[in-house]
Amino acid sequence: MKQKFHTLEVNTKGPGLYDFTRDAETFVEGSGIRDGLLTCFVRHTSASLLIQENADPDVLRDLENFMRRTVSRDMGLYRHTTEGPDDMPAHIRSALTQTSLSIPVRDGEWLLGTWQGLYLFEHRDRPHGREVALHVIGE
Repeated sequence: MKQKFHTLEVNTKGPGLYDFTRDAETFVEGSGIRDGLLTCFVRHTSASLLIQENADPDVLRDLENFMRRTVSRDMGLYRHTTEGPDDMPAHIRSALTQTSLSIPVRDGEWLLGTWQGLYLFEHRDRPHGREVALHVIGE
C-alpha cells in the first residue's frame, strides 16, 4: 500500500464554483497508484467542495443563485457578525455542502462520471487563496 499527498491552491474572486478537476487528475496520474481512493479536503470553514456537472455552466450559476436565495445575509439573524455580512452565511453554506470528497481510482484512472467535475465552492465575497488537500492511497 502506498500513499501520496499534495496541496492545491485555488484562487477565487468571490462567490461561485471553481473547477480544480484537471489539477486533481494530474496529481492522481502522477501518483503511480493504480487502484485506490482519492480524498479531497478543503482546509477552510467558509468554502466547500462539490462534484458537479462540468458541461453546462448554467448549472454552476444556478447553484450559486440557489444558495443566495436559501441562506439569508440578514445580519440581524446571527450572533457571529464581526467579519461582515457574508461570513456567517458562508459558514452555513459550507455546513449545507461538503468539506471532503472521495473518488475511487481503478486501473490508474479515477472514476468520475463523464459530466462530473471537482469544484471548490467559494462562499465569501472577497477573493481568497483556498487550500485543497489531496490524498491518494492504494496500490
